[in-house]
Amino acid sequence: MKTILWATLTGNGNYAQSSPNNPPKKEALGDFAAHAQAAGNMIVGRRTFEGMQAGSGGGTFAGMDIVVVSASVKDIPGVTVVGSPREALSYLLDKGYQTALISGGADLHNAFLGQGLVDELIFNVAPVLEGKGLNLLIDAEKYQYKEVELLNFKSLGSGVVQLHYAISH
Repeated sequence: MKTILWATLTGNGNYAQSSPNNPPKKEALGDFAAHAQAAGNMIVGRRTFEGMQAGSGGGTFAGMDIVVVSASVKDIPGVTVVGSPREALSYLLDKGYQTALISGGADLHNAFLGQGLVDELIFNVAPVLEGKGLNLLIDAEKYQYKEVELLNFKSLGSGVVQLHYAISH
């Protein structure tokens, strides 16, 4: 199964921290919805899922397999809850999916990256700079430096640029 990690970053490389005052760009959200629909699934952390529900993004993803990775919550109505990244991938593989879309947040992304469970990265670089933010991390004991291959790049509009990479394993 191919695993794709999808994230929006700031121009200075941090995770874009959206808020009511700084909402995500609609072009990035539309791109995410298209990738999720194509995969038929998404893997999210609990806080990201709760944010999606609060923002009423649920209708866009109706009928999709949503897998929430959480160590603290064991059941959320309407979605599958698992305790680890490997359990999430195993669930989707058992359901016959060819692609898994890993969509948020930073802790979840870092867990997948740290365990070497990501095949491709899709970064949407938003035209903003932030003074604080979260970073993507790889396992520093295994990798001091990790090569990636640029597969594609394109403008999504409103200054958002998408970079699509493959990770060599």
